[in-house]
Amino acid sequence: MRRYTSSDEEEKELQGFLVGKSEHTLALFDHFISEFKKIGPVTVHPAKTMIGIANSHKRIVYITQLGRNFIHVVFLFKERYEDNLCFQKIAQVPGDIQCNHHFRMLHIEDVNDEVRKFMRMTYES
Repeated sequence: MRRYTSSDEEEKELQGFLVGKSEHTLALFDHFISEFKKIGPVTVHPAKTMIGIANSHKRIVYITQLGRNFIHVVFLFKERYEDNLCFQKIAQVPGDIQCNHHFRMLHIEDVNDEVRKFMRMTYES
């Protein structure tokens, strides 16, 4: 099994999220992380209810759901990017400037040029 985190404790927590998931979902998760690593170094941080992905100074996306045949990812931006085909929902966090952009990945091909553009944007923010 591939190692995603830097500490044994975090790796154990992450494996708790991944245990029992379909091969398809695991392939989606692996592909998404691999695509981010093409942009730059990232670290994976399991939390109680989600998995954070961080660049060198902050968490930039959260994987909030690992379904039977999908993963659900929330991109964190300080503004709304309405002109896109990849986000199914955009919502501002109440009382904050943060705008969460929701992306549902059903197929490896869903990480296309448009999604990679937003991955780069959040990585560099």
